[in-house]
Amino acid sequence: MSLIEALNWRYATKKMNGQAVPQEKVDQILEAARLAPSSSGLQPFKVIVITDPALKQELLPHTFNQSQIVDASHVLVFAAWDNYTEERIDEVFNRTNTERGVPVEATADYVARLKSIYLPREAEVNFEHAARQAYISFGTAIAEAALLKVDATPMEGFDNAKYDEILKLSEQGLKSVTVLPLGYRDEANDWLVGLKKVRQSKENFLIEK
Repeated sequence: MSLIEALNWRYATKKMNGQAVPQEKVDQILEAARLAPSSSGLQPFKVIVITDPALKQELLPHTFNQSQIVDASHVLVFAAWDNYTEERIDEVFNRTNTERGVPVEATADYVARLKSIYLPREAEVNFEHAARQAYISFGTAIAEAALLKVDATPMEGFDNAKYDEILKLSEQGLKSVTVLPLGYRDEANDWLVGLKKVRQSKENFLIEK
């Protein structure tokens, strides 16, 4: 199946049937998320993978009681760095240089330039930038899930502060950004299943110069 075919197949599944997604497919979705592009290769976010039924049940009321949270096989929470710091930037480039077998001096000027941009900024500005990087990974995960015929429901409708508290994200310098339940559609009970996918026409969507 091509990506275009997969995107036509997928929809924001409203009701899942509780069937488990095979671990090898979850691993592929997570690997796609890990390999997604990010600004300067910093990957300023983490993906929390939730399978514990009790934890999903605890999160349910803080997700406007959307049943996909408990009916999904796996719930992925994308959480961005709460700020860019010198230590975080150094860790990324020290690791990168080590894996590439190049000296620290090879990236010293670039790293200094990044720090001169990020470090003086307000934490909230840096968090918003990090969150945008998380969204790139989030979208890549959705596309990979569609290619594997795994249903996924992109969610922003949740109480970020409660998620951060329950998942202890603040202790890790993270803030929740978005949620992606993975599972399989309940075709008998999902009102959205089978409805035509509607998007803007290409004429409206594209502005050509």
